[in-house]
Amino acid sequence: MVEAQLPKTALGSHNVTNQAEGFEGVSLYESDPRLAAWLRGRTDEAQREQIKAFGQTLGRHESWQLAEQANRFPPELATFDRAGRRLDEVRYHPAYHELMRLGCEAGVASLAWRSGSGGHQAHVALEYMLIQVEPGVCCPLTMSYAGAPVLAQSPELAGFHERLITPSYDASSRPWHDKRAVTLGMAMTEKQGGSDLRQTQTRAERCADGYRLTGHKWFCSAPMSDAFLMLAQTAEGLTCFWVPRWQPDGQRNGIELQRLKDKLGNRANASSEIELQRAYGVLIGEPGRGIATILEMVHHTRLDCAVAAAGLMRQAVVRAIHHARQRRAFGKALIEHDLMARVLAAIDLEAEAATLLSLRAAELCDAGPSPLARLGVAIAKYWNNKRCPLVVAEAMEALGGAGYIEASVMPRLYKEAPLNGIWEGSGNVICLDILRTTRRLPEVVDALRHELGAQGESVLEWLPSAQPADARALAGQLARAWQRSLLERHSVPGAAQHLSGAVGAFGECFPVAGAGARLRASLPEL
Repeated sequence: MVEAQLPKTALGSHNVTNQAEGFEGVSLYESDPRLAAWLRGRTDEAQREQIKAFGQTLGRHESWQLAEQANRFPPELATFDRAGRRLDEVRYHPAYHELMRLGCEAGVASLAWRSGSGGHQAHVALEYMLIQVEPGVCCPLTMSYAGAPVLAQSPELAGFHERLITPSYDASSRPWHDKRAVTLGMAMTEKQGGSDLRQTQTRAERCADGYRLTGHKWFCSAPMSDAFLMLAQTAEGLTCFWVPRWQPDGQRNGIELQRLKDKLGNRANASSEIELQRAYGVLIGEPGRGIATILEMVHHTRLDCAVAAAGLMRQAVVRAIHHARQRRAFGKALIEHDLMARVLAAIDLEAEAATLLSLRAAELCDAGPSPLARLGVAIAKYWNNKRCPLVVAEAMEALGGAGYIEASVMPRLYKEAPLNGIWEGSGNVICLDILRTTRRLPEVVDALRHELGAQGESVLEWLPSAQPADARALAGQLARAWQRSLLERHSVPGAAQHLSGAVGAFGECFPVAGAGARLRASLPEL
């Protein structure tokens, strides 16, 4: 029998040409010379080796596959067991647990508290790389990192704190004291209040063995955490509590999972609504001082929100550069077209500025609590997240249709891009906090003047007369001045002057002459 022969044209249509090779297999540390340059001299050799190894691990093809699977098979809620007993557990795909293991063992949640100087910058570097691969696991790791200093001040929770900063992962569902390592969550948001925590309706009653909490939390991310920090009303006012998933007697605590949120992005991470049915809790801090107690945790989660935006921008930009180097159009590589090079250089500059602002905020945290550290974290959190969706969208456009399909990593970055601007205080809340900080702490203005130099002169002149309605404009100008100051010190000559304002499309102002050098510095040839 003679086999039928397909027309040559049909066979030819399946030859894949002029498509960029995948970015998998590339170390996220060694392909990012700017990150390595910052860490030299600010972290010790052991920290850098740990960061380098994690970057190599994350860049592997297998890690990208784990991220794809964790998002394709999102967590599921198991409310009851087959006999009708309450479980209130979330079942995750094995890929999620493997990514959590990699992150915990690398020290994403613990390194800052176990290493010497530069610990927060080392943590930020780990977080910055992990967010590029899988943002969903960063939520529980961030909350565990950020909650550690709050719990460190409670001697009765020393055992939990020790397990919290242990670089290991134990996914089992059992009382925390039976586990080798634990994670910590946070649940503050309620339906009627949102950012206005004074509207919290959850109440805590004193009992023989501690407190019992009754109420509803509208958002509780990572509900399989071993314990949570929560706010509840007491006779003294809004108070902070540590609420474990299991009671001291080994019974499940009264934390009922009502449903999992069906979110736009961040699909691998479970976010839930919870009902507190006389849930056992331990007082943290002074009664009536709940917001002040939890503020340190919020400060560090905001740092990670700023870092997350920078990491998302970085991955989107390098994917676009990588694509443009291999894709040809109109007789030459895309990156050789001046207009495309200008666009890519502009978004790369934006990503670099965001990364520098995040790293500087972490460096201030390493120096110890200060008004400037609080301000730097808030400014980076606000501004990086305002720029992130714009940068990711522009990078996706550079890939064309190939970047818009779900098989590409770009849609995952795109759907993640708005989230960190919402978490831990949305834009207006952050901007008003920035304004209040400069009003209540006059010494921060002097610190800013030293930090920003000539770049900050005009905005600092405006600062004393700025009104609450000006808070966004003020925060944006402070951020741009700070980024330009950092670019002057840490980037190529002329970078600061090419950083565009908040308006206009990317690529309008960036000079053609400097585009090629910038792109080569951003992502060395693979």
